[in-house]
Amino acid sequence: MSEAADPPQLLVEKHVAFIQGLDKKQDELEYWMTEHLRVSGIYWGLVALGLLGRGDALDRDEVVAYVLGCQNADGGFGGHTGHDSHLLYTMSAVQILAMCDALDRVDAERVVGYVAGLQDRATGAVSGDEWGEEDTRFAFIAVAVLSFFGAEQRLDVAGVVRFVERSMNYDGGFGSGPGGESHAAQVYTCLACLAIAGRLDVVRRDRLSAWLAERQLPSGGLNGRPQKLEDVCYSWWALTSLHILGRPHWINRERLAAFILSAQDPAAGGIADRPGNVADVYHTCFGIAGLALAGFDGVPLAEIDPVYCMPRAVVERAGLRQWTQHVPAAWHAEETE
Repeated sequence: MSEAADPPQLLVEKHVAFIQGLDKKQDELEYWMTEHLRVSGIYWGLVALGLLGRGDALDRDEVVAYVLGCQNADGGFGGHTGHDSHLLYTMSAVQILAMCDALDRVDAERVVGYVAGLQDRATGAVSGDEWGEEDTRFAFIAVAVLSFFGAEQRLDVAGVVRFVERSMNYDGGFGSGPGGESHAAQVYTCLACLAIAGRLDVVRRDRLSAWLAERQLPSGGLNGRPQKLEDVCYSWWALTSLHILGRPHWINRERLAAFILSAQDPAAGGIADRPGNVADVYHTCFGIAGLALAGFDGVPLAEIDPVYCMPRAVVERAGLRQWTQHVPAAWHAEETE
């Protein structure tokens, strides 16, 4: 009778080294092809490092100086120095500064003015940048960014909620806008938006919980929508949505953790979208975040906030845990059963 195999381990030091080495690949084409994602890449890396208890692995002063250098005259942030402003990178920049305890280094009014100016007051929708693309992701980002500065009132929040509610489908899921296909990443952004706005009452909780639970495949991994492959990043998007709904126990979290760990690169570190593929910082971040949500106990991981996707200690320091007061008490009671 053969001995049972040792359970897979989280390769902490490998992942730390992988993240630290990302800025040292300037002789590789991929580095320059992803230039527009540089600010988001730093955010993903910092979240992973913070959860691993290694938030000091990157030079704080260098990170803060770089991010501040990505702010433009309009108050928004680009994905790299000299790049146009966009809400995606503005959100990442604000989160980075919060994690580095440096939000006081930015002119809050300029950021607030930029974000608030992207809302269409007639429809409640929010654009990602000056070119007008609207998406439920941007609705969430606008509400979330302004919450860092206590400035949600600068938006028509009721209009945002109406736009999000119009993006809800018969299956309980949410799309990128009215009529859009339900997608786990959009579900997260809509639930997080509604949580901050205090309007989780509009959610079709039972339908949505069932739809999210159906995202788990035989491998243990989660997909983003029906008939798609499992992907490590949905360990965050789908499971955190179930956390907000108070139903993380509706999937098998042990099998999910095993799937995430199987996608690690044992030689160079980092986590890929699925086993056998090339690791990247995006999936490393959301893989480790998924492990934190799943209650992985192989190594101590910091708690993560399911709405703001940062270590819970950072969210508490910023005074942003008020969203929990808007979650129906019955949801919390069920989660503890």
